[in-house]
Amino acid sequence: MLELTDNAQKAILKFAATSDKPIGGLRIAVVDGGCSGLQYSMSLEEKPQDGDSVVECGETSVYIDPSSATVLKGVTVDFVDSLQGSGFTFSNPNASRKCACGKSFEACK
Repeated sequence: MLELTDNAQKAILKFAATSDKPIGGLRIAVVDGGCSGLQYSMSLEEKPQDGDSVVECGETSVYIDPSSATVLKGVTVDFVDSLQGSGFTFSNPNASRKCACGKSFEACK
């Protein structure tokens, strides 16, 4: 369904450790926005919502809502730390094109 690299898992666990609320997992969703029409949303959550798929990636539970599941199928999430900045990156086989900034995408029809 979805894969987190080791770097992504380490970053998520690091962010979760600094939270002041209980964290059960990471929600990844696809939402409207950006110059190509869709973008990724990530948030730390206490528990999944009704209807969510729960994907276990090492020590990290990932919560995916039903409307995002198809677009996130086969996605690999990585965390990159470089001189140009740090952040999560998404390799999505379901994206027909990405915006030049890399923050949004268009899904294959």
